[in-house]
Amino acid sequence: MVTHMKTTIDIADDLFLRSKQLSRERGVTLRELVSEGLALVVEKRLVKPAFHARAVTFRGNGLAPEFREAPWGGIRDAAYEGHGT
Repeated sequence: MVTHMKTTIDIADDLFLRSKQLSRERGVTLRELVSEGLALVVEKRLVKPAFHARAVTFRGNGLAPEFREAPWGGIRDAAYEGHGT
């Protein structure tokens, strides 16, 4: 069930005039144009941006030379060497 709420908003005069012109050109009401635009902005802002991890190095040298070509399993084994069973 779709309901509608009547409200008042203040927008810049230039934006109002351009919106009225666009609504006339497209054959839609200003209400439809504003609702569509607001829905697009709300949807865009609800989507969380993708996480991007930053590159982290120690003193900028990357991996120690003996690990540069090593497979992950070898690096993991060296990290746990002497720990556990």
